[in-house]
Amino acid sequence: VQLQASGGGLVQPGGSLRLSCAASGFAFSNYRMGWFRQAPGKEREFVATITWGGGSTLYADSVRGRFTISRDNAKNTVYLEMNSLKPEDTAVYYCAASNSAMVPTASSGYKYWGQGTQVTVSS
Repeated sequence: VQLQASGGGLVQPGGSLRLSCAASGFAFSNYRMGWFRQAPGKEREFVATITWGGGSTLYADSVRGRFTISRDNAKNTVYLEMNSLKPEDTAVYYCAASNSAMVPTASSGYKYWGQGTQVTVSS
């Protein structure tokens, strides 16, 4: 099983980034996918999640209206489009896969995790 996140980098406040997470080794289209982030000195927090078919999404209040999660099951890839970035969005971003019925915002409900990609928002 592998989740390979990419697309992070340094961006100025107000800028945009698109994260990708390529999955392999499991039945991607059967799994809910999520993005979490962890800033230095803080706990990992939920960012966004999308159901297996892409028909339903959920966002943290802090990113709703600025971030968009999507997936392409033909490419086994989930995306996170991030706009109007703020310095407080700076963190390592992780993608994760869940086949659990647990609350989708809880990290404990996710079975597979990627290695993370650094996003830094700074002028």
